[in-house]
Amino acid sequence: MLLKIALPNKGRLSEEVRELFNDAGLEVRGRGERALTASLGGEFEAIFVRAQDIPEFVADGAAHAGVTGWDLVNEAGRELEHLMDLEFGKCRLVVAAREESGITHANDVRDGMRVASCFPRLTQDYFAKRGQRITVVPVSGAAEIAPHLGIADLVVDLTSTGSTLKMNGLREVATVLESSARLVSSNSNVPEARKRLDELKLALGSVLAARGKRYLMANVPRDALTQVREVLPGLNGPTVVDVMGGGAFVAVHAVVPAKTIYRTVNALKALGAEGILVTRIERLVA
Repeated sequence: MLLKIALPNKGRLSEEVRELFNDAGLEVRGRGERALTASLGGEFEAIFVRAQDIPEFVADGAAHAGVTGWDLVNEAGRELEHLMDLEFGKCRLVVAAREESGITHANDVRDGMRVASCFPRLTQDYFAKRGQRITVVPVSGAAEIAPHLGIADLVVDLTSTGSTLKMNGLREVATVLESSARLVSSNSNVPEARKRLDELKLALGSVLAARGKRYLMANVPRDALTQVREVLPGLNGPTVVDVMGGGAFVAVHAVVPAKTIYRTVNALKALGAEGILVTRIERLVA
């Protein structure tokens, strides 16, 4: 059964999605950059559409699953199954007001205020749940200019660092939603489709689990193993193997965080370790 996976057709999110699938052994094989469909390693078929359309394609059955932003999934309001967080494309949907407005918290928003956003559904729902009656001004982009043009008092917009909002004289006053790239599917009860989606989750998850990790091997003094276990906790502690011929050294293998590898290597050297080898990990299945 060849499952169809809806993927973003352009932008930074598209690039990161393609990289993830390629690393998982599901290489995107299309007939050109503008191809509407492509093979994913011969295991799945990709269909390329706008990121904001992916929830609709999946919900309507045009694709079995899709990858898009969590903000877009929630804005669509369609009933979809959340399969996994892909841990990139992180951003926040926030409420922002002009610095000079005097609004510093969502509680300062008064009934009747106008809010510009590319996310009218989420904006309306957020203020409705707070019991605040506002008017949503739908825009298709550049929402941050709306308060300066006098067409809105506030904006609800995406930000990752907040720098663009500050550059446009806006202050964050509340967070509506935390977002990142997600794998979603329709609520399929077809056993074969469910099996294939579970396999896809395993493949993508193994790549994500390996990111930021390194595989370390070293020969360490046998009498220093207690201290070595403190340096190399690994997933379930380091693997210890006798070196051929026995002697005073044993070989240890462990998966360690890449960000601390410098200190880890130095700590092992201080314990008398030799032949330290550090390699990258492509996939990791716990």
